[in-house]
Amino acid sequence: MDAGKGLPAIKSHRELHIWIIENLKMVPVPEKAYGNFFEEHCYIILHVPQGPKPTQAASSDLHFWVGKEAGAEAQGAAGAFVQRLQEALGGQAVQHREAQGHESHCFLSYFRKGIIYRKGGLASDLKHVETNVFNIQRLLHIRGRKHVSATEVELSWNSFNKGDIFLLDLGRVMIQWNGPKTSISEKSRGLTLTRSLQERERGGRARIGVVHDEAEATDLMQIMEAVLGCRAGSVRAAMPNKSITQLQKANVRLYHVYEKGEDLVVQELATRPLTQDLLQEEDCCILDQGGFKIYVWQGRKSSPQDKKAAFTWAAGFIRAKGYPTYTNVEVVNDGAESAAFQQLFRTWSTQRGKSKNPGGTNKLIPAKLDVGLLHSQPELAAQLRMLDDGSGKVEVWCIQDLCRQPVDPKHHGQLCTGNCYLVLYTYLKLGRVQYILYLWQGHQAPADEIKALNCNAEELDAMYCGALVQEHVTMGSEPPHFLAIFQGQLVVFQGSTGHKGEGQPAPAARLFHVQGTDSHNTRTMEVAARASSLNSSDIFLLVTASVSYLWFGKGCNGDQREMARVVAPAISGKSVETVLEGQEPSHFWVALGGRAPYPSSKRLPEEGCSHQPRLFECSSQMGCLVLTEVVFFSQEDLDKYDVMLLDTWQEIFLWLGEAASERKTAAVAWGREYLETHPAGRSPATPLVLVKQGHEPPTFTGWFSTWDPYKWMNQQSHEEADASLGAAPAVSELTAEVNNLQLSRRPGDGRAGPLTRQALQDSPDSSESELAPRPKAGGSHTDTGTSPDISSTSPSSSGGLSRELLQHQAAEDLPEGVDPARKEFYLSDSDFQDIFGRSKEEFYSMATWKQQQEKKRLGFF
Repeated sequence: MDAGKGLPAIKSHRELHIWIIENLKMVPVPEKAYGNFFEEHCYIILHVPQGPKPTQAASSDLHFWVGKEAGAEAQGAAGAFVQRLQEALGGQAVQHREAQGHESHCFLSYFRKGIIYRKGGLASDLKHVETNVFNIQRLLHIRGRKHVSATEVELSWNSFNKGDIFLLDLGRVMIQWNGPKTSISEKSRGLTLTRSLQERERGGRARIGVVHDEAEATDLMQIMEAVLGCRAGSVRAAMPNKSITQLQKANVRLYHVYEKGEDLVVQELATRPLTQDLLQEEDCCILDQGGFKIYVWQGRKSSPQDKKAAFTWAAGFIRAKGYPTYTNVEVVNDGAESAAFQQLFRTWSTQRGKSKNPGGTNKLIPAKLDVGLLHSQPELAAQLRMLDDGSGKVEVWCIQDLCRQPVDPKHHGQLCTGNCYLVLYTYLKLGRVQYILYLWQGHQAPADEIKALNCNAEELDAMYCGALVQEHVTMGSEPPHFLAIFQGQLVVFQGSTGHKGEGQPAPAARLFHVQGTDSHNTRTMEVAARASSLNSSDIFLLVTASVSYLWFGKGCNGDQREMARVVAPAISGKSVETVLEGQEPSHFWVALGGRAPYPSSKRLPEEGCSHQPRLFECSSQMGCLVLTEVVFFSQEDLDKYDVMLLDTWQEIFLWLGEAASERKTAAVAWGREYLETHPAGRSPATPLVLVKQGHEPPTFTGWFSTWDPYKWMNQQSHEEADASLGAAPAVSELTAEVNNLQLSRRPGDGRAGPLTRQALQDSPDSSESELAPRPKAGGSHTDTGTSPDISSTSPSSSGGLSRELLQHQAAEDLPEGVDPARKEFYLSDSDFQDIFGRSKEEFYSMATWKQQQEKKRLGFF
């Protein structure tokens, strides 16, 4: 193994770099071949973020991928190269060991259209070039939900099952067979991968057919049986889903690991919930996430020898635990931890070991908000958690007798702990009316009222034609915008009947805790009227039958005092007397039942959390939540069939695709299960925000690097995508293509018959295969020939036909030998560029339906 020589150059402008280990050397893979992996090889993948957004991590990721048939020597070479690359990158990249079929979500997120596992190895006479090859016959097994993969399997009906998708690839014809147990989203993503293959490997010129129901696709089934043989019996049952549930991922254990002589010592430190102070900078630790994933954390002062042994230690730990050898391993460095690692801890501060920012990392909301700025810069709205300045229209209903009763505007902001409320806020965003419905739940609200709260919210949503964003808010955890709606005068009273205690005997004294410094963070809560409730850092309002006292603790500041003076009149109808801590009149203590100890030390500022947002696809397995993470996410990752969970740490957004609206109740339940089972021990009071496709607020869209508000208007449905396959190549056309293949098969054995040489003939414009053999000296490309239908008019021999002979011409008026379905192909390169505004290569790399639209528009259809 020669891993000591110079490393390949890394292009600074490119995010993703992929190398294959060939003859124990790193050989770059062309971008056109990204997503293809040979089972007998190892690969190295480097991801370098380009100009990271505030919502994305800036650290690089370095993976080495091991094919299931890769040899030990190749694995050793890959590991050595990864170590050298890590050193060249300053030791700060997050390292991953990936096994075929069990890759991390981070790895799979690089290949949005899916990955393809290819049998065998990349032999020395093969090269990666752009492909337009048709001499192929294979069966691909497509599986996965958000992250799709295709594996070459035996060309036989025995490979099929009812729960997955299979692609019969015959070069000119590609038939996608959808198992009867597959979901619409799986079918849609399978079709995305199929089209990707059509575009990348066939220049967009292969015909695609889709089998949803065998009884309704008899012609396509005849084609499949011509290749695969007659099927004996029915297809195998669906394979059981073995996805790891969120509950399984919740089990985390942290170990200190070090070498003692020739032995590896593993000492358990803690279980869930973990705290960051357990990680000491001179140590190395292993974090075991339920056997699903193993993290190795390297302290900044740990030895170079220990850092080099990280993967070896992880492998030893996996063996000792009896975990599968394919268990994913991630190595993180002190100060450059991945978002997934950080969120396994109760709190995480990036300021550890640095001078701390007393104000934390949360952005401060300015006293005067520029609404236009929030709407034009949604990333600011997202980070501040502010839709606007709270000056829109407000309507409030209280749930009483399981029905919603309107609340008088003079009592808006005065809530009770034993009640539930609906708060509808209406505002304008760039001239368009938008809504958000807050579902506020008091701590003492009974279960039937909570259920009625949700039912009444659904009724309101129906009245507004599903346009309401719904945010579930728990008492004491109100988001800044909710507080801003009431201009800092939110008051929560004890009890449940009426407002401000109306309808029930008034206690002799009532004590209110005022917390906040401005209209966006101030809330007032009624607490037990006794001295032990006081706190020197805050302000309290004591209301008695004769007088009200506004008590200022020694640790409060001027902003707190100013807000308290605004709130006090809304609670007490009588004059308010200001009292400083230590100067209280005797009547003050009598009203509280006498003096008692209370917290008097200055409250320490909260240490800011700096968690990165994370996006997951939600599904259920045996009643348990299953999450699939999309790393480096964008709007493209939101699909109309999805329920997506966006965790910004302070809020949980649940995004419902247009075709997933019936899963609204399940989505909220999944949000709650996510919080309950989170390894970091998250607060169940974290606000849950239900967002529907097409009604996304800026507090949601701001977490995405770019957002197109018109995207949903132009998006094809799965049914439309099916209908647009090559301007709907009729089944008769597909059959005609295959009839030209002159298929033969052996009767009764259920196996495929071989294709004849004529079946594999290609057009003269086809270039070498992306992974095709190089022509050998004195020989010719296997199974190639000249297509008889276009040879006389091929541009390669004539330089192209004039546009007048092709554009806006009916089929019968075309020159002899011109294929009416591909008139544009016969243009010269210069005419093609002039008419279509792009090269032929660029045109044929477009989706087929887009090609058809362009051809219709320009008179070549």
